[in-house]
Amino acid sequence: MTAFQIILMGILIICAISVSFSKNLLNSILIYMSFSLVMSILWICLESPDLAITEAAVGAGITSVLFFVMLKKIQAIEIIETEKKEASKDE
Repeated sequence: MTAFQIILMGILIICAISVSFSKNLLNSILIYMSFSLVMSILWICLESPDLAITEAAVGAGITSVLFFVMLKKIQAIEIIETEKKEASKDE
């Protein structure tokens, strides 16, 4: 194992721990995305390019986009509920 691979594994551990302690959902998604990108680099170092491409496409790409859309939908729902509450208070 090279020093570069050990550093990448250390970064993976740091990302995994920081996601669990993150309070902000947006930060958690970004950390998850960086975890997937580092994991795809590690797959390339381990001479497994098919897994690297899949990890980059699915882990960092599609899943992160779905998380961003979900986060936007959740915030939109919260905004609509607060507007309804304010409208009912005004009446």
